[in-house]
Amino acid sequence: MTTTLSQSASAPGKVYLVGAGPGAADLITVRGARLLAQADVVLHDALVEPEMLALCPQAKLIAVGKRCGKQSSAQHFINKQLIDHALTHAVVVRLKGGDPMLFGRADEELRALEAAGIEVAVVPGITAALASAATLGRSLTLRGVARSVAFATQSRAPESAEIAAQASADSLVYYMGRDSAQRIAMALMAAGKPASTPVAIVEAATTSRERRVRLTLDDLGQGLAASWFDASQPSVLLIGEAFANADAVALHDGAQQAVRAA
Repeated sequence: MTTTLSQSASAPGKVYLVGAGPGAADLITVRGARLLAQADVVLHDALVEPEMLALCPQAKLIAVGKRCGKQSSAQHFINKQLIDHALTHAVVVRLKGGDPMLFGRADEELRALEAAGIEVAVVPGITAALASAATLGRSLTLRGVARSVAFATQSRAPESAEIAAQASADSLVYYMGRDSAQRIAMALMAAGKPASTPVAIVEAATTSRERRVRLTLDDLGQGLAASWFDASQPSVLLIGEAFANADAVALHDGAQQAVRAA
């Protein structure tokens, strides 16, 4: 049963920016699941799995996801919806894939809600980099090998100088890097990363559609992974010596068919 405030109520509801985690419904936090069960309205990303939305059968569901190359909701429209629903409902959840505070544009939503005088709280989630490292069986950090980690997003065409600046990190994780993978690899090698540097790619981490492949920076730079990618699935590129011998099928061993057992 939902708890709806009157239009004339003096106090608006509260908005929660909840991290849905990397995919699997049971990887959401206990707090996040509890809030979904209490929510009147849930505005969710496109990457949120249907199994997770089943945790809030009482709520009004509104899809506001952004997917590369597809029609999506403008950020200002999402901000307005959050404010409008908070004025008429007690509990509004903005369900974001991964963690809200990493490449999730949470700051824009936080500032808009604060400016409107609406109380807001953030519930962290497991980001795709951590989930991908777990499924690969390789830590992002490794004693004597990897003491620094850099997270980057390549939703736009990356500048070579920008990529070169990232090359100093021992472990590199690129979100939304599929379309720029070859350019990323070439820029990293030009900045001094060895061509033999291990690379692992994880698609749809923690879901039944998950796939994992391992290759080298040189392979990536030659565009050899292009035919492996599934454009309909989110992917994460992990680059560095920490990912040597990752739990993934080698690109040259027919990795196109490698699908994780459910």
